[in-house]
Amino acid sequence: MKKILIWAGIVLVGLLIISAWLLFGSATSFTGKSAYVFIRNGQSAEAQVKAQFDTGNIIKFPWLFNLAASQTGIWEKLKPGRFEIKKDETILDMARMFRNNAQSPVKLVITKLRTKENLARLISKNFDIDSAAVMQSLTNNDSLKQFAADTNTVMSLLIPDTYQLKWNLSLNDIMNRLKTESDKYWQQNNRIEKAKQHGLTPLQAYTIASIVEEETNKESDKGKIASVYINRLDKGMPLAADPTIKYALRDFSLKRILFGHLSVASSYNTYRNKGLPPGPICTPSKNTLDAVLDAPKTDYLFFVATSDFSGYSHFSSTFAEHDRYARDYQKALNDMGSKKNTAGEKN
Repeated sequence: MKKILIWAGIVLVGLLIISAWLLFGSATSFTGKSAYVFIRNGQSAEAQVKAQFDTGNIIKFPWLFNLAASQTGIWEKLKPGRFEIKKDETILDMARMFRNNAQSPVKLVITKLRTKENLARLISKNFDIDSAAVMQSLTNNDSLKQFAADTNTVMSLLIPDTYQLKWNLSLNDIMNRLKTESDKYWQQNNRIEKAKQHGLTPLQAYTIASIVEEETNKESDKGKIASVYINRLDKGMPLAADPTIKYALRDFSLKRILFGHLSVASSYNTYRNKGLPPGPICTPSKNTLDAVLDAPKTDYLFFVATSDFSGYSHFSSTFAEHDRYARDYQKALNDMGSKKNTAGEKN
């Protein structure tokens, strides 16, 4: 009898050790830093989690998690969302996370986007929303009224940054968050007043910034380029901005705008139409936006790339001066083309 009790004790201790190892040891089966479990609206949370765990690609012991979940009432409390499981987490870690509905937010990173299609793909990639549904909303003025935007101006709601949002938010919730962040941006640092000093609304400043963003990567030139466009607006001149032609043609690979391109029939053709285009042509960076708002007062009306291809521009107040710089740049382009052709013939 004594031996039986001893062996029973050994078995019990063994079972306790195994149970502790199963509950408190690493239960993950993936090799990366994290894995994600997604629970969608309108479907059983329990069924969705079990289906994802049963693949064996996330945890080692799905049966043990199911037991822990049933005993702790997880299935009754679990809500739709995205949940992050980190490498080497235990069954108890996971159970606690799901029971507390500790969802993992999506980091929506907005950089330079040019079109509504770009935005639709970005939202669809990061959230539980179909890109076609996003496009349907972005191309419907009635849907956009609530955000004080229309199909031309909706992209101006986007201030490039990183935003944390829940994965299962509706499109309206996402757009409301972006609108709130945009309003907050303009209300900070006297930005609305700065725009007024240039005779601009925030939308107009944003639209100019979108053109400047496409014109140069040189921070020191951005304010001066903005001053050229502001001066042209003040004088009633066409903006004659090459990036708007690319946007009108929807051909962002164009390296040079030729005379034939200037005939495109579009409200975004700033060679044929005076004033600003009806909306931005990309989402400009915060640096570019501030460069427009802080643009210096100049008498510049023209600019052209320098002939050394450094990426900087020459600025001019008269067409005669501008023409000299433009001829230098054109000659440099022609010389470069000749050298390439000669090199090609030698090869």
